[in-house]
Amino acid sequence: MAEQYTVRSYAKGVDIAPRKVSIVASLVRNRSVADALVILDHVPRRAGLPVKKAIASAQANAVNNHGLDAKSLQITTLSVTVGKRMKRFKPHMRGMALPFEKISTNMLVEVTGAPKAKKPAAKPAADKAPKVEEETK
Repeated sequence: MAEQYTVRSYAKGVDIAPRKVSIVASLVRNRSVADALVILDHVPRRAGLPVKKAIASAQANAVNNHGLDAKSLQITTLSVTVGKRMKRFKPHMRGMALPFEKISTNMLVEVTGAPKAKKPAAKPAADKAPKVEEETK
């Protein structure tokens, strides 16, 4: 069996609640990267785009930085956790202010795949051009 390598990608501070992002993430968890990107193209939720970007980033890291084959990539981990919360206030009647929090999300995507098959080395071209012998007189 071929060797498997794992590559990570993080998306931190996504301005969507983690509960909403995890619904979309559960659609593509443990699938191939190609299938996941097609599924996320057709998801009508706003959280589909950040999840798609995180998966595409992991795919690019695996192919460009680690030399893995794009066709063999599988999503092994797609973790959605709570990010930072920003405390804000909404104006209310009679000079009051009601507090609320803007919740962000952190995502971890781990992709596993096999390295690209290396091409065999080309044979040195010894006789490409016929040698012309010069006659000296």
